Amino acid sequence: MSPLQMPAESHKSEHISWLRAAVLGANDGIVSTASLIVGVAAAQTSHENIILTGVAGLVAGAMSMAAGEYVSVSSQADTESADLARESAELASNPEFEHAELAQIYVTRGLNPTLASEVAKQLMAHDALGTHARDELGITQALSARPVQAALTSAAAFSVGAALPLLMVLFIRSDSLIIFVSAASLVFLALLGMLAARVGGAPIWKGATRVCFWGALAMALTAGIGSLFGTIA
Repeated sequence: MSPLQMPAESHKSEHISWLRAAVLGANDGIVSTASLIVGVAAAQTSHENIILTGVAGLVAGAMSMAAGEYVSVSSQADTESADLARESAELASNPEFEHAELAQIYVTRGLNPTLASEVAKQLMAHDALGTHARDELGITQALSARPVQAALTSAAAFSVGAALPLLMVLFIRSDSLIIFVSAASLVFLALLGMLAARVGGAPIWKGATRVCFWGALAMALTAGIGSLFGTIA
């Protein structure tokens, strides 16, 4: 089979840019909103106030996730742009040095010096900046920073995650709220961990156990704090 006929391969790393933001957002949405609901319910607050707290947590959390991801990924994008601009200037001012630098990278990866020099020459003739970005700086199109995409993905994922425990409040009586919200949230977290592990190619039960542990810990702590303040009040 010739190279032109070879089927395209799909790798798990291709999903990392959106998977990280989506999993982080949904996980935060479930954990923070469920913890708020459980903590407020443990303080013997009215059902209406519990709903208000959950809605406020959803809106505030989604905006916080969007802003945080946008600022963080924008900083990464600025750094990448600055590195690419500097590399472009170096290629224009001293192409011989850049060729030698690239060839040395290939030598360290196992090519002999003659072949490394020829590979560097041909790749630079095809796309000098793209080659140096990938092999010298570690910047690729698949993993490059996308601030708007990260912000929107995180906000949407957080909203979906937060809506799950919030919906439980609408259908469960106050005296059973803590148990049902906690149990349902752990189920949601387990499914999320399994899905993330499946997409990322990791062991499924490992992903589920990890998110459930931290979710259970967060809800237990907030329930304890809510119960303490409810007793004092």
